[in-house]
Amino acid sequence: MGLCPLKAFYKKINCIASFICCIPNIFCYNRFMKISIITASYNYANYIEETINSVLKQTYNNWELIIVDDGSTDNSIDIIKKYCEKDKRIKLFTHVNNANKGLKETLLLGLSKADGQWIAFLESDDMLNENYLAKKLEFIQKFPEIGLIFNDVELIGDEKKVYINTPIFNDNHKFLIKKQFPCNMFRDFNVCNRILTFSTLMLKKEVVKPEYFETPVDKLLDWWLYIHIAYDTQIYYIPEKLTIWRLHRDSYISKNKKKTNFFLSILAYIDVFKHHQPTFSDKCFLIFSSLHKAFNVIPKDLRLYKILAARKIKTMLGMPLKDSPLFPD
Repeated sequence: MGLCPLKAFYKKINCIASFICCIPNIFCYNRFMKISIITASYNYANYIEETINSVLKQTYNNWELIIVDDGSTDNSIDIIKKYCEKDKRIKLFTHVNNANKGLKETLLLGLSKADGQWIAFLESDDMLNENYLAKKLEFIQKFPEIGLIFNDVELIGDEKKVYINTPIFNDNHKFLIKKQFPCNMFRDFNVCNRILTFSTLMLKKEVVKPEYFETPVDKLLDWWLYIHIAYDTQIYYIPEKLTIWRLHRDSYISKNKKKTNFFLSILAYIDVFKHHQPTFSDKCFLIFSSLHKAFNVIPKDLRLYKILAARKIKTMLGMPLKDSPLFPD
């Protein structure tokens, strides 16, 4: 009986000793882990200073800002060079002959220059909350298994665009907070893109591969990329507005996302399964996702054929059919 208190005492001593041993590792992890922030720049001279200043204000200091200019014709490069001279952590790159090569090639060039263990993306008209990097490092340390982490956003800029897009972001946020993170979100990107802007995204450099950028629809590169990364990656969502997303007439969402390619996600899933052996569950998911999307884009004048196809599938699966005057049965 007398040994029990002694055993408990030694157990507490061992726990305290283990914690003390972990402190140097935690300290080093926070202090020395380098984060590469990649910004694709193109004719946003009016906004690029605010974007760079939001990085300079970060409470976590071990970062590098890699800005790749994609052939800007305004004075963006002059502004960026001014910051490069002031802070060696800010680095400017351009394509050969200052060519305009598009978002894909610009991001790939940035990735090739990145030295960090983690990669953050920041669009050249957006801004980061000063605690953006520190907050994400907090969750990366808490959940070392995650390979991608993103967050909620604050919308600013054109009042009409903010008004129109706010319900979209609110609905997406409501969907995300119902999930238990960290988790795999591979199938959650089927209906829509759940990471609504690059400027919320931070990921392990090892999870992103150049071939993931080979999208058939350049304007929806981000959606294609996320599906490929999500296949075998644990993801975490921070329900805090750590990114400030500016909406304006010339913004990416205004020019390039007016039309949604309903079949892009299906093509992305097919491409993923070319490189990974799909399970039976994966195949069923792909089939029903394809049918669902096909039904949603069928023209209204073909609605009867859509109903017929749905009833046929339900009959094959042994599901009950709804009563309809069109089909008295």
